[in-house]
Amino acid sequence: MFGNEVMTNPETQSAKKLPGLSADTFVSTKTTGKPQAPVKIHAENVKVFYNDNQALNGVHLDIHQNEVVALIGPSGCGKSTFLRCINRMNDTVAGARVTGLITVDDRDIYDPKLDVVLLRAQVGMVFQKPNPFPKSIFENIAYAPRLHGLARSKSDLDEIVESSLRRAGIWEEVKDRLSSPGTGLSGGQQQRLCIARAIAINPDIILMDEPCSALDPIATARIEELIHDLKSNYTIVIVTHNMQQAARVADRTAFFHLGNLIEVGPTDQIFINPKEQKTEDYVTGRFG
Repeated sequence: MFGNEVMTNPETQSAKKLPGLSADTFVSTKTTGKPQAPVKIHAENVKVFYNDNQALNGVHLDIHQNEVVALIGPSGCGKSTFLRCINRMNDTVAGARVTGLITVDDRDIYDPKLDVVLLRAQVGMVFQKPNPFPKSIFENIAYAPRLHGLARSKSDLDEIVESSLRRAGIWEEVKDRLSSPGTGLSGGQQQRLCIARAIAINPDIILMDEPCSALDPIATARIEELIHDLKSNYTIVIVTHNMQQAARVADRTAFFHLGNLIEVGPTDQIFINPKEQKTEDYVTGRFG
């Protein structure tokens, strides 16, 4: 739905982009001639209410397989609310109500017959603050595969743990202390542990809600590198307040404001040549 926007050559545009972003900052979104990837997540007229307050006002958005989409916008604009709709985390909020349609692989995820536990196995989530279990590093990774019956033996479980930690880029740092508490790791390591935990049950989609907001620049860079590495196997949706981060990691960016999806398009277009005045005002720092 939103994947075929016409891009104007950035070199011909006036300097409207966010200060501090060079042309080299952006993930390449130029047309390659390859077929459009299939739609992984489809949202149609999605509205969210918290009791009498409406947080989302009819959002329409398609997210394609193996792409990174950044959700940006000022605090309280609805981006995290939308993210939480994709794995039904809003079900856990008292008074929350979601209307409209969201499908994953053409399946209505709000179908009453759908098993929410299995949905959350397919759609993993990484939160703003690292939240390792109060268990060993090994058990942080092994818990969910064991629960879902993905390992038939101890050797299977060992393989899942090592593979997940490797994919999350933290194996070499923790391989000699797998029995140590996950809470004893640094903040950046804890976040990568949480990413390893999310991918241990082989999800198709990873949701990230400001995963670097509590991290230092070095740890942030490691997470961003990891997002690039994971993109080949996962569809990733990331909420971020960091404009430079969105520019570095996202193929497409969606701008939310006051519960509305204002604009979505290739990331370089959003930052260099946005179609909507509100988008330009936000990315250039005039408000937000």
